[in-house]
Amino acid sequence: MMTRPYILAAALAAQVLIAATAEAATHEVKMLNQGPGGATMVFEPAMLTIAPGDTVRFIPTDKSHNAEAIKGMLPEGVEPFTGKMNEEITVTFDQPGLYGFKCKPHYAMGMVGVIVVGDPVNVEQAKAVNHPGKAKELLLGLMAKLRG
Repeated sequence: MMTRPYILAAALAAQVLIAATAEAATHEVKMLNQGPGGATMVFEPAMLTIAPGDTVRFIPTDKSHNAEAIKGMLPEGVEPFTGKMNEEITVTFDQPGLYGFKCKPHYAMGMVGVIVVGDPVNVEQAKAVNHPGKAKELLLGLMAKLRG
C-alpha cells in the first residue's frame, strides 16, 4: 500500500507539534517582601532563562505586589502584561528576547527582574531604558550576567 505524501507530512507535523507542546515548561517566580539573602521587596528568582513557548507563573507569596512588564524592555511587537495587585498572573513567552518586569508599587525599591527567552535579541534596547532608584542598578546587574 502506498502512502500519500501529504498524509505523511501531516503526520510528521502533528508529531513535531505534540513534541514541542510536551517540552514546554512552567516556571514560578515568587513575589516576596524579603528574599533568601535578606534583600527586601524581591522577585525570586529575579532572573530566569527559559525556552520559547514556556510559561511563567508570578505568585504573590506576600501581599501588596503585582508583576507587570517594563515599558521598553520587551521584544518588538510583544504585548505588555500587567497583573493585578495580590493576584497570580500566568504569562506564556513565545517570542525570543529579554523581558523586564517589575512590581509597580516597589519598582523604585528595586523589585524587578528579567526573563531571557531563547536569544535575547533586544538587550541593547533594554539597557537603554531609564529606571527609578534602585531598579536601575539591579536591572543592569542582571543584564550584565548575560552571555556575550
